[in-house]
Amino acid sequence: MFVGTGSDVGKSVITAGFCRIFKQDGYQPAPFKAQNMSLNSYVTADGLELGRAQAVQAEAAQVPCESDMNPVLLKPTNDKTSQVVLNGKPVGNQSAYEYFMANDRQELFSAVKEAFDRLAARYSPIVMEGAGSISELNLKHRDITNLRMAAHAGAATYLVADIDKGGVFGSVYGTIALLTPEECACMKGIIINKFRGDARLFEDGKQMLEELTGLPVVGVLPYFRDIYIEQEDSVSLELKYRSAVEGKVNVAVILLKRLSNFTDFDRLEKDPRVNLYYTNEPSEIANASIVIIPGSKNTIGDMLAIKNNGVAKAIYDAHKEGKTVIGICGGYQMLGEAILDPGHVESEIEELPGLGLLPVKTVLQPEKTTQQCTFHFRGNEEQCVGYEIHMGRTDALHPGEPVATFPDGRRDGYYLDAKTWGTYLHGILDNQLVIDSILEPYTREKGISYSYQDYKEQQYDKLADLLRANIDMELIYKSIAL
Repeated sequence: MFVGTGSDVGKSVITAGFCRIFKQDGYQPAPFKAQNMSLNSYVTADGLELGRAQAVQAEAAQVPCESDMNPVLLKPTNDKTSQVVLNGKPVGNQSAYEYFMANDRQELFSAVKEAFDRLAARYSPIVMEGAGSISELNLKHRDITNLRMAAHAGAATYLVADIDKGGVFGSVYGTIALLTPEECACMKGIIINKFRGDARLFEDGKQMLEELTGLPVVGVLPYFRDIYIEQEDSVSLELKYRSAVEGKVNVAVILLKRLSNFTDFDRLEKDPRVNLYYTNEPSEIANASIVIIPGSKNTIGDMLAIKNNGVAKAIYDAHKEGKTVIGICGGYQMLGEAILDPGHVESEIEELPGLGLLPVKTVLQPEKTTQQCTFHFRGNEEQCVGYEIHMGRTDALHPGEPVATFPDGRRDGYYLDAKTWGTYLHGILDNQLVIDSILEPYTREKGISYSYQDYKEQQYDKLADLLRANIDMELIYKSIAL
């Protein structure tokens, strides 16, 4: 199990790397994170929802993802409330106080232990990921994710610290010092992550940490930017607040407050013809040739926000100037004439006008659609892949062309013209056919057709190589054996 001194220290990526290492070494690993809080989710083959990070880790382990890998998923709908997804299905919304403080969460803890046990009966080793810090004293007795779960699993547990944040000695020593003797018994070592420069310069630091904590520093991982693994949290988007550049097709993804599934744009971002950036600045939207409104966990709230901050007008102006405007999932809903919420699924607002760029109307519904899909984009013979995660039904106000057609004859989205369309399909931009279609009006350069899956496999292998080169794997295996 990989736990942290705090959030965003690199646990998810390290977990993915170890999933690949164990697979390479002939084992049948699977990832597990008891509770995840993220707006970035994925759908299993049987239509259940889990955190995208565990889907990525399962991909690294070369096994199908399943909801038992992430039995509790919290999807924030606003600053105080989250949708709770249990065993792949939403079970309602709860405030942070209700979820974390109003009960001892014994039922949830039982559910995550059962999920782990089911997984452990079929895979070995289970590579577990913790959440946030393991030394939150006011929450530890209610913890269902970190060391109580490690104790149930009998997991060899490693503390990950981000040296790039600064204060690594205080964060590591303080974290260990606040553990109980029973919790300390789970701990087998320390991993220092995101070290810049020559790791030999930290040899005395390693020794000091080992003396302070009584735990071995099993590895010092370098800060890297040349290995591309899908990120779990939108914290990583801060690195993508770029601007328009000359000589590329500039693509602006609207930076919504409750933006979900930002990994929808990873493949498009890697296209050499493209400069993709996230923004909520009207001036930067004006500089783009293509504007994409992404998914949202609170469509009505985000629709109100972009109307109030000038972004909606900037999108409308871009459309008026003949630029491409595309909506995905919540963004598709925003492009329509109106969004209705008669059942108060998202808010107390029962109806809100949309951008009015597509002749469609959305009614939000309590039932969530979650499924993987194969489809044909605008009638092309090539088969594409994607997935749906949405709580709403969108209907055309007058007949139009769909964006996608499914094998069973169902249709998705509304295609007004080559520069204005919307779809519910996450992952639609993972398909080269679709990317080429939206870039065609802006460049004569031809896209490089390649297997995105093969590319991701190469990245997992590179990550595994980096971990092997900088972590004492012999010590890791000895700890697991014990």
